[in-house]
Amino acid sequence: MIVEIVSPEATLFSGEVTSVAVPGVNGEFQMLNNHAPIVSLLGKGNVKIVGSNIKIAKEFVSKFNKINEQTYWLPVSSGTIEMNDNKVIVLAD
Repeated sequence: MIVEIVSPEATLFSGEVTSVAVPGVNGEFQMLNNHAPIVSLLGKGNVKIVGSNIKIAKEFVSKFNKINEQTYWLPVSSGTIEMNDNKVIVLAD
């Protein structure tokens, strides 16, 4: 699935991943390929992306925490998420 993580300043990440986990206002939840369409508010926590070929642009790599070669976390304080047709858009603050 395709994930775009957008902040007020720029698009921090855009690429293919195998899963994305987000801090929903009622708790963390994860989306995999072919997940049902969803729109949700985000609370404070980490957006976690997992994939075999994740490439973060050099100017934004400092915003992410690299857990291992396939897993990155992005701390957020709030935002929204939409998933539809295997595309996830995260609007993060």
